Amino acid sequence: MSLNRSLLWRAAAVQTAAVAVLSIVLALALPHSFFKHWGWISGPAAWMACAAVTARVLHLRPWPTLAGAALAGLPAIPAVVLGVHWLGAVIAVGLFALWCASGRRGSTPKGNRTPASSVKGSRADRYTMGA
Repeated sequence: MSLNRSLLWRAAAVQTAAVAVLSIVLALALPHSFFKHWGWISGPAAWMACAAVTARVLHLRPWPTLAGAALAGLPAIPAVVLGVHWLGAVIAVGLFALWCASGRRGSTPKGNRTPASSVKGSRADRYTMGA
């Protein structure tokens, strides 16, 4: 199993940022009582929404990335139950980043890309027009 260290750090950073931004927005928009009653469902839903953002930003395949987010969230449950929610989030982000960075599981397949697909402008014409 290979580990893409660049992707590891980028996945951790994007997921952390997405969780932080969404947490702030929700905290400002909703009363504290909402989280006491609905946190059990809104927390995981927010986590998965942030994972979808991470997949989009890093060009990862969405379904494997969401599966990794779901699995990464499971070990965080005891931390949340014990009242150390922040520790659960740190654990989940770390495991999620490892999932994203491990092998080609979550990366976008290359498909039938040609050299022209990564070249813009007049240089692209050399590849596509045969010049």
